[in-house]
This record gives sequence, structure tokens and C-alpha cells, in this order.
Amino acid sequence: MVTDSELTEDELTELAELLRGRRSEDIAEAQRLAESLGEVLASRADGTADDEHDPEGPTMSFEWTRLQSLRGDTAQDIKAVDAAIARVDDGTFGVCMRCGRPIGVERLRARPTAELCIACALTVDG
Repeated sequence: MVTDSELTEDELTELAELLRGRRSEDIAEAQRLAESLGEVLASRADGTADDEHDPEGPTMSFEWTRLQSLRGDTAQDIKAVDAAIARVDDGTFGVCMRCGRPIGVERLRARPTAELCIACALTVDG
């Protein structure tokens, strides 16, 4: 089993910075979503709101569900980014967790949280 990522120091630095930037963006998005959820909750508590009969837009229940879903997606992405950062720190970033071969810098640039090389990803997803 191969255990070398074959990433250069420059590539590893580039990808680690990409991950840290993505984490910052995810945290900011999570805060925006929490604020939006608070606004929807406040609107739902307003006794004068009759969104169920408003033909102009989605209902507050729909908006609440949509925002909760986005919040869950953001939380999952933060978890994946944190796991990738941990792999950078422990020296296993860029190594396929299934076969141990290098993942490839282009795949990691496109999907920096990737845990599997293309071949293994196709096998698992296929």
C-alpha cells in the first residue's frame, strides 16, 4: 500500500490555505443562516403574519425548512473541512483512505475535502 501523497510543499501549503479559507467562509455562512433562522422564528411568532395565504412567496414553514437544510449542509461541510485540516496536520492529506495511493493535486484543488482517489471514488459511488 502506498502512503505518500506526492504533494509538493507548495501544493500542500496552497491546499491548506484553501481549506482554511473555506472553513472561514463556512463559519460566516453558518452565522448568516442562524440570523436568518432567527428572523423567520421572530416572524412566525408575530401573530399578524398570515403567510399560509400569501400568494406572493414561500411560506415561513417552507423558508424555515430550507434554511435548516442549508444549515445542516454547512455543518457537514465544516466537519469535512476540519477532517481534511486534521489530515494536513497528521501528514495523511492527499492519500486515499481506501487504497493508500495519492489522490492527485487537481482533484484536491477541485475538492479539497476528498478522502478518496478518483478510482476508489468511482468504485464506492458506482
